[in-house]
Amino acid sequence: MTAGIWVLGDQLSATQSALAAFRTGEVPVLLIESTSVLERRAFHQQKLVLVWSAMRHFAAELTEAGWAVDQRQAASFGAALSAWITERGIDELHLMEPADRPFRQAIEATVARLADESPLRLVWHPSNAFLWSREDFAAWAGRYRQLRMELFYREGRRRFGVLMEDGEPLGGQWNYDHDNRRAPPKGLKGPEPLGFEPDAITEAVIARVEALDGERRAGGLPPLPGQSRPFRWAVTREQALAVLEHFIATRLDGFGPYQDAMVTGQSTLWHALLSPYLNVGLLQPLEVIRRLEQAGLERGTPLASLEGVIRQILGWREYTHGLYHWFGADYAGLNHFDARAPLPAWLEDLATSGMTCMDTVLGEIRTSGYAHHIQRLMVLANYGLLAGLDPQAFTAWFHRMFIDGFDWVMQTNVLGMGLFADGGRLASKPYAASGNYIRRMSTYCRGCRYDVKARSGAKACPFNVLYWDFLDRHAEQLRRNPRMGLVMKQLEKLDATELEAIRAAAAAHLADEAI
Repeated sequence: MTAGIWVLGDQLSATQSALAAFRTGEVPVLLIESTSVLERRAFHQQKLVLVWSAMRHFAAELTEAGWAVDQRQAASFGAALSAWITERGIDELHLMEPADRPFRQAIEATVARLADESPLRLVWHPSNAFLWSREDFAAWAGRYRQLRMELFYREGRRRFGVLMEDGEPLGGQWNYDHDNRRAPPKGLKGPEPLGFEPDAITEAVIARVEALDGERRAGGLPPLPGQSRPFRWAVTREQALAVLEHFIATRLDGFGPYQDAMVTGQSTLWHALLSPYLNVGLLQPLEVIRRLEQAGLERGTPLASLEGVIRQILGWREYTHGLYHWFGADYAGLNHFDARAPLPAWLEDLATSGMTCMDTVLGEIRTSGYAHHIQRLMVLANYGLLAGLDPQAFTAWFHRMFIDGFDWVMQTNVLGMGLFADGGRLASKPYAASGNYIRRMSTYCRGCRYDVKARSGAKACPFNVLYWDFLDRHAEQLRRNPRMGLVMKQLEKLDATELEAIRAAAAAHLADEAI
């Protein structure tokens, strides 16, 4: 048999399992940039530039290492794969398992079609892009009725010996989350993130993305979201490692206390900005965790900061990926609250909503494809939950708009954590919050046209109006959740007149958004 390897755009590691199964240069390697991805989802321009540029750089690195690499641009994956198989005489195709379920299904369908024309065997290699295999996660999950992240995280600490001492957590406790929720003081400013000027390869990709955007506009299709410039993301492993080292040197020690803070003009604060590189394969999770642990202990980094960033990788990233495969394909269609509202136009356009908090976050996404986890959860997803936005449409929006967005990332994070569309399979209660949370944890409310202290009337903060309306609309369901007891008692204290005013204000806001 004549074997060949197809490397996907989120598998850009020289140690990925399909490449590791062969000696360097033993078989040809294929990478495909396909515009067919845009037929289903119009991805953010920065996301397209990151993935396609990283693919081209990775192809060049593999070539330099001695692999025979074909880097192809095509209208569809199937057309490029068929041509390559014919030219190379491939009859055994090797791939590392994709993280995203729909892409695996599409590959299997394409290979089955090609196999009808000429013999072609598909060989899957287990993914090594995560610390927990799907089988190991399933074995862990089968032991519990409720799959809580804290239990999984502790198991991961023990399993990989991270921040452990004589079988116990370093410092005597597992989790320092309570130390990492400080509101931003006046003038809070984080270190500058490390960015890179586009090289010739990246400039060529930017030009291609801009041309595709122009073609879409000329053809009457929606434009590609966001903007392609300035582009400052890492596109090689060397650059991604530099981002890691820069984070350690300038941001690790201060990561913890203000990781939930939101500050106008400070889109990154002390955040690591490593998720895009982990998610496309430029960095490997265990190497990042080991380096953080080593450097943090050597530097005397506060445990609250060191444990906090490691928990995001060893805990949350592994947990959400494991749940994505454990829950299965049906999870994508869940809609616990029967939410049906269409997405407002300002979300699709990354434009102006009139809410300062929302417009600040959307502006940051427009320029970089990035917003940190609290902006995603407590501004974007919180609004979607309260306004009853269609969870499938909103999850797809997250997938398209974020630089680190993939199907496995967004299903559990948005459907489960953000929108509670799974009815509590992931989170124990809906993460619903009024404008008071945003006022406390951000600088956004200063100068906003809405009154964050009002909960009814035309000038009331939409988060307040929608929060109380959400509790009222779903009161019967929410009262059955023991973690919502205190909140529901507060709802019961509202008199009928105020509650009717809240309902009217919520209806007026949602009617305006539907125009």
